Order: sequence, then structure tokens, then C-alpha cells
Amino acid sequence: MLDPKLTDEPARRAALDRYEVLDTPREPAFDRITDLVRSILGVPISAVSLVDADRQWFKALSGLDAEETPRDVAFCNHTIRERAPMVVTDATEDARFRDNPLVTGDPNIRSYAGIPLETPDGYNIGSLCAIDTVPRQFDPGQIAILRNLAALVVEQLELRRIAERDHLTGALTRRAFLNEMNRAIALFERHQRPASLLLFDIDHFKRINDAHGHPAGDRVIRGIAQLCTSLQRPSDSLGRLGGEEFGILLPEAGEHDATKAAQRFCDAIAATEIPGAPPLHATASFGVAELSGDWPTGESWLAVADMALYEAKRSGRNRIAVARHESCNAT
Repeated sequence: MLDPKLTDEPARRAALDRYEVLDTPREPAFDRITDLVRSILGVPISAVSLVDADRQWFKALSGLDAEETPRDVAFCNHTIRERAPMVVTDATEDARFRDNPLVTGDPNIRSYAGIPLETPDGYNIGSLCAIDTVPRQFDPGQIAILRNLAALVVEQLELRRIAERDHLTGALTRRAFLNEMNRAIALFERHQRPASLLLFDIDHFKRINDAHGHPAGDRVIRGIAQLCTSLQRPSDSLGRLGGEEFGILLPEAGEHDATKAAQRFCDAIAATEIPGAPPLHATASFGVAELSGDWPTGESWLAVADMALYEAKRSGRNRIAVARHESCNAT
């Protein structure tokens, strides 16, 4: 009987998107797995491959220099259609692949063994594969090893997702937020898609802790995070970058729209009463930085927004400042 989860492409894509892993930087946990595959199975190439709408993107790739391929030429695109491993002993004799440009040209794939990366809810989002440039058999012991390592890839993806959320606010952690920023940078470099960063922190937060205690401070942090989450667009990302400092990433927003959004957040925070005993009020200062080709990493982009934030605080707090522009008072 046909497994419906192998044919439900929208649900499969949603399962992949939940990991928020596409276009993120390389990570040692995944690189170590592909290195192990090469060493144990004796193959020149191994990859953790994730299948997006129209591309195969590599979270880890050992033995080859590439970031992605079109989906229609990916061996992995066939692997995700089955529960069982896909093994190709000689691609030149397989009707599915003998005319494939990855077989007829670089990297000259001849043999392939791929294990579907199955999520806990049963969707195949990609594969862990071993690739050779000569025809070969993969014995049952090697396939068993590959299965175990594929399960480890999924475990790493799950751990990565758990570690991406701050326990107090539910916002992205600093690491996860920087990954989102780096994804926005990749989209900007590839397709010139705009994005802007709002960086803010709670004004005089130490006074709140000193006057009311740390539980009250946590209440303010949580309340402001919930407020920002309720105000942001579905495509925006909120991150807690440390203590009382937050970032809001605005995809598809230039400086003008980002400045208006920052003012809206700033005004809303100032007008909000944080419930509790006693009820509390707080304000926040904002720095705004539109993405530019001058900032090739999340950290450099963050540094520019931080300079604007410093200007907002220096000029009186409870206001916004735009990178390389004069600050604007909150109303």
C-alpha cells in the first residue's frame, strides 16, 4: 500500500522548513558524519543532502566543492521517495541515471548508496549518501553503518532545533538568530532580496532588577518578547541575543519600512503595562540597519546595528536610530 507521506510534497517541505536549516553555515557535527562515511565505507564523496522545492542543498559535503544542485539531477531526489536505502552499483547501466550530467560529467558518479533522512513524523527531507566514482557493491554491513549514521543526522537536526529557542521567551537563541541573518545574507547575495535588522534592548533594565528583583525582570523580558511576537509579521524572526538585548530580522524590508516598524515596536513597548504585582512599565532603544553588501556576515551586520543602538541610547533612550542616519525620537 502506498505510503501517503512519501507523496505529500507540501507536508514534506513543511517538515524540512521546521528545521530552519537551509542556507545555514556548515557545522562540525554534520561534517564529522560525512567524514566518517568516507573513512568507514572507503568512498571519495559523502553528503548530507536536503531536498528543497527545486534544488538539492548540502548541509555537509565531504570530498567535493559544491553548495547545491538542481533537484531534477539529484540522486537524493529518488532516495526520498522510498523508505528503504537506495543503492546504485553502476549509474551508467541504470536507466534513471545514465544520462544524468552528474554521471556523464563531473563528479562522474558511478555508484551511490543513500539512506533517507526520515523525520520523527515520517517525512523524508533528504539523505545521507556515499558516492564513488567507480562501480561497486555496498555490502549489508556498510548499509547498516550508513543507516545508523543517517539516524544520527536526524538526531543532530532535532537537537539543533531544540537548542534554537530561548527557554524564557521562546525567541530564537543568539546562534539560531545569527543563522537566520546569514540566510538573509545568502538570499541578498544570490537574488538581491532586501532585509533589515532591528536591534533593541530594554532601557535601564538594571534598575528594574534592583527595585523589584530578578523574577520581575524576567517578567518584563518575557512580556516584551510576547508583545514583539504578536506585532511581527509571520516572516519576521525574533531573537534574544543576551540578557535584555533582542533582535528582529525583517525579510523583504528596506530601511524606510524597517524604520517605521522599529517606531511601531518602540511605541508599543512604551505603552504596554506588564501585568503582575506590581504592574511594570519599560521602554526600549532601537538600532536599525538595512542589509548591505558591505556586511558579509551576521556578526558584521549585527555590529552596524549595535552602533545605531548605542546612538539611540546616547541620545536619550526610548527612541530609534538608523545606521548612518540621524536618530528619530519615539512618540
